[in-house]
Amino acid sequence: MFDPKTASDVIAAARKKAVADADTARRAISVLDLTSLNDDDTPEVIEALCKRAQTPEGNTAAVCVYAPFIETSWRALGQSGVKTATVVNFPEGGTNAQRVGDETADCVAKGADEVDLVFPYKAFISGDVAIAADVVDATRMACGTMTTMKVILESGEFDDLAKVYDAARLAIRHGANFVKTSTGKVPVGATPEAAVAMLTAIRDAKEEDGIDAGFKASGGVKTTDDAALYIAIADHIMGDGWAKPETFRFGASGVLTALLETCGSKPSDAPAATGNY
Repeated sequence: MFDPKTASDVIAAARKKAVADADTARRAISVLDLTSLNDDDTPEVIEALCKRAQTPEGNTAAVCVYAPFIETSWRALGQSGVKTATVVNFPEGGTNAQRVGDETADCVAKGADEVDLVFPYKAFISGDVAIAADVVDATRMACGTMTTMKVILESGEFDDLAKVYDAARLAIRHGANFVKTSTGKVPVGATPEAAVAMLTAIRDAKEEDGIDAGFKASGGVKTTDDAALYIAIADHIMGDGWAKPETFRFGASGVLTALLETCGSKPSDAPAATGNY
């Protein structure tokens, strides 16, 4: 069980551990899903994003793009090791499991390594747990065993951290490889409080159910200080060193400039950021 009253204590402890130095910035770059989810994206924009993902301080974990640009992304990334991610049921978090499953299967067929599913958060909040589970199940089936599934809870739309915890536990039970805070398309994105709730769910799923899952902070992560705090929260709850590409991600675009500057690399060392995610 999760007690929301504990969140402030965890955050305070993490702030004491958080260090926004070059080592932390490089660690943050390695777990970054560099993202462009804009209505005016073009192949040229995505190709530039893929170049930017291969930085002087190391490559990012993934590039996240809309489905029409999946092939553009993986071709541009080549043998870099950077994954191609995309989004489904985005951003509304609809309840048609068949449609979402078909959408996911199409993305997998196009070559997506990772799929970020928007959880039917409105249905879940209103009490329709079954339909939320059905959508996650359909997406998991379409992803198969080789494609990573991240479930976006849209935590900023919840009025209760305990419900965020419950949603994360449900998503993990139904096959989520990661639980993620936000689409970046609502006013409130990632918050330290939501991170505590979701990471506690990840810890409890491991301890109680033997299921491994990761965490992705997305929406509003803009500075090296922001990144350092989320990494420190993850390490505080899950253990030092836990936050690595296999278990932890940031969903952002603009933060890369700040991270490179912390490392001493000039922003001009890579193309300018294109997304507002």
